[in-house]
Amino acid sequence: MTAMSMIQALNSALEQKLADDPNVLTFGEDVGYFGGVFGVTKGLQEKFGSERVFDAPINESAIVALAMGMATNGMRPVAEIQFADYIFPGFDQIVSELSRIRYRSANQFTAPVTIRTPSGGGIYGGQTHSMSPEAFFTHIPGIIILMPSNPYDAKGLLISAIESDDPVVFFEPKRLYNGPFSGDPSTPSTSWASHPKGDVPDELYRVPIGKADLVREGSDLTVVAYGTMVHVGLAAAEELGINAEIIDLRTLVPYDIDTVAASVRKTGRCMVLH
Repeated sequence: MTAMSMIQALNSALEQKLADDPNVLTFGEDVGYFGGVFGVTKGLQEKFGSERVFDAPINESAIVALAMGMATNGMRPVAEIQFADYIFPGFDQIVSELSRIRYRSANQFTAPVTIRTPSGGGIYGGQTHSMSPEAFFTHIPGIIILMPSNPYDAKGLLISAIESDDPVVFFEPKRLYNGPFSGDPSTPSTSWASHPKGDVPDELYRVPIGKADLVREGSDLTVVAYGTMVHVGLAAAEELGINAEIIDLRTLVPYDIDTVAASVRKTGRCMVLH
């Protein structure tokens, strides 16, 4: 185990899959030489070369289309959209092409594409760097939607995403990238944010897609959350003294209804925090 931030955990996942599978590659705006605007791909181009870790033009539609073409020809591309706010130029490629390729080809083609994108607020990013657009994608058949809430899940889920034969949109809550944001007045005094790093296995491992995590047991009500809001729910339950059962979905699609239903049967109340 090594104490890692979410950025370090994601970097570890990418490094290990690039080393493990020669068909894996990663690209996007500033992904190569610069190592990503948040440093998630830092050092990977130096280690694996510019043919497997490279920069893309500022053209999100082309990034998604290129990834799909690669995937249908045997590769496992990990494409980065620099901010989730800018995923919409590639939205049609994801919705109309990427999500349908297995069905429309009668299973002759799969599209093992992972699209990574930082999402959410909490870092004073303004109106063009703070969106949480995951709900759009949960309504589209044929794609898996993931969002981790901690470094351990971030690494294990990203490895599972890269190994998936179906396309994955992998939202990374940038509020959690490095833990607390200095001077943030909204951070509760008993916050999770004082512990930004988590213990992460050094070796390659997987967190299963489609399985939620029961992060806190309780009897007063069920709180269903994901990403940053898992920690907001934990902090609120502590400060208010509520015996809340808190579920981290981790996978938004396919949704783990069995875990949620079992909890709601026990508590009789459900709150969705997003």
